[in-house]
Amino acid sequence: MSAEQRCPVVHFDHHSQAHAEDTVAAYRAVRKKHPVAWTEAHGGFWLLSDYESVFEAARDDDVFSSRRLDQYGGPGLSVVIPKTPMHEHIPIELDPPRFRSYRKIINPIASPAAVEKVAPRIELWTTWFIDEIIESGQADLAQVIGVPSIVTIDWLGLPVQDWHRYSSAHHATLAEEIGSPAYQRAVQVDLPWCSRQMREVIAARAEEPRDDVISYLVQQEVDGRPITQEEVFSIVELLIAGGVGTTASLVSQTLVWLYEHPDVRRELIDDPSLLPRALEEFLRYFSPTQALARTVLKETEFHGCPFRVGDRALLAWASANRDEEAFENPDEIDIHRWPNRHLAFGVGIHRCAGSHLGKRMALTMLGQVLERMPDYVVDLDALVRYPRQGVNKGWQRIPATFTPGERRLPPGAVPEGVTAASHV
Repeated sequence: MSAEQRCPVVHFDHHSQAHAEDTVAAYRAVRKKHPVAWTEAHGGFWLLSDYESVFEAARDDDVFSSRRLDQYGGPGLSVVIPKTPMHEHIPIELDPPRFRSYRKIINPIASPAAVEKVAPRIELWTTWFIDEIIESGQADLAQVIGVPSIVTIDWLGLPVQDWHRYSSAHHATLAEEIGSPAYQRAVQVDLPWCSRQMREVIAARAEEPRDDVISYLVQQEVDGRPITQEEVFSIVELLIAGGVGTTASLVSQTLVWLYEHPDVRRELIDDPSLLPRALEEFLRYFSPTQALARTVLKETEFHGCPFRVGDRALLAWASANRDEEAFENPDEIDIHRWPNRHLAFGVGIHRCAGSHLGKRMALTMLGQVLERMPDYVVDLDALVRYPRQGVNKGWQRIPATFTPGERRLPPGAVPEGVTAASHV
């Protein structure tokens, strides 16, 4: 359908360089004028940018579908615009009732109680990453934000020595320029390699289970039948995609902001008990997952606009979290803000299952940085942002100096052959 049959029409491209330079201003401009609007970018899609419309659409799975429907917008991952070449992700690419059959399998391994069992591994890997840089007094703090990637790979039961290959491959498909050498290597080389290894490990765990998430998954049932290895693969792919990106994005932005606001940094250093509530505000303010997509399955009028079957819609969590109608002084961080009904983890049935794990990792990382290198100084002129910021926003280079400290872990605390990458 042509743009003339849509109303209103705006010029908006969340993958453009102009958008990456100031995502907040870009969203504010459309939200204040046309909170629900059509753009011709990437084949055309609806942009939902205010809290009310995003909240409503995310909870209406009958109209706004998450299913992978190749006939609308082409093949690929359904929850991003444009779609990226990726294996199906279960359950984020499912609608009810199928969605619930798989989500009830994932919930027990992502519950607060389950995360408590993973906490020692989070502490170990965070300590090790900081140990790798603490003695030098200078480092790229983006190295520290590799923690979520290695924790995720370790938690799943994949070879931990290969964590950085998983991390860089998944990160590149969302943050590197489409068609760039880094993007092409990820799609053509690294992701296929990761997929082969994942399938091998899944098959091995089906024969000989261990104490890891993949072993748990291969023993589950879906609607009274054994889960297939292909379904396990799809779930693991989603857990990796979520684990390697969002928490790293959140922590990278928070570390830079805290350097720029030494009074707040000092407040958190002096009273670490403030960190959990502050983290909710960092989630709102930075919204590491900027937006996710849906496909319209029923012709409807939505907030005065004519939505047609097959239309694609982008639900901008980041913009909703800065909506002046939903939050007082939304462009300011108030670490004491409460209640804080942000949408950083989404809302509705697809609300992020890994939120508890992600928050525990972020709290551990921020807590250790503030404790072990409290005087870190960021070279703001040398910061390097993600090339694309349409899905995940953050810094991939954070050069910093700090007073050197001592290592904490004894030799041999982590498996041989594990190395820290220089960046995520």
